[in-house]
Amino acid sequence: MYCFLLFGGTECYMLAAMAYDRYNAICHPLLYTLIMREIVCIRHIVGSYVISAVNSLIHTVFTFSLPFCGSNEIDHFFCDVPPVLELSCQDIWVNELVIFVVGGSVVIGSFIVTMISYIEIISKILKLHSASGKKKTFATCSSHLIVVTIFYGSTIFMYFRPRSSYRIGQNSLVSLMYTIIAPLLNPFIYSLRNKEVKSSIKNVFLKQMKF
Repeated sequence: MYCFLLFGGTECYMLAAMAYDRYNAICHPLLYTLIMREIVCIRHIVGSYVISAVNSLIHTVFTFSLPFCGSNEIDHFFCDVPPVLELSCQDIWVNELVIFVVGGSVVIGSFIVTMISYIEIISKILKLHSASGKKKTFATCSSHLIVVTIFYGSTIFMYFRPRSSYRIGQNSLVSLMYTIIAPLLNPFIYSLRNKEVKSSIKNVFLKQMKF
């Protein structure tokens, strides 16, 4: 549970950091190298892991401090917080409050930063006079927004819906979106669309074919 929450929280902040990076690249191209210096990028990465580590520790400690009784089978394919809480024989209102407050600051906070960045980007694109420039920038941003929508949408639905709306089998289906689908799309959207990456992969294949 701790490792899953650690990497899930890190991805939240990474998506926000990448949206902020795109915002500066499109809206402030002349200041981009000054704003997104190497030390700034390092701080984004380290900050993502530190905040996620603290968030994961809080949820894991609060979850496993509960008494569990009865069945030890969860309605899920891994130890996520909501399905495990369902096994507790004690009132879990404190844990739900922790999810809304602490988890909300991580997920909703990074989601707001991401959305503000893309709103500014779209506003900037609409002001472009070049049709080809608009098309190219929209193509890049639209693919990013697909991943953002899938990841944040399914995560918010999973953790911030009322407990009374839980249904058997629904947890697993929703979790597939942010544990498998979104990460599966990441290499295609963020790496394989990059000219340098595609060129490197092409060179590797050509070398292999020669041998």
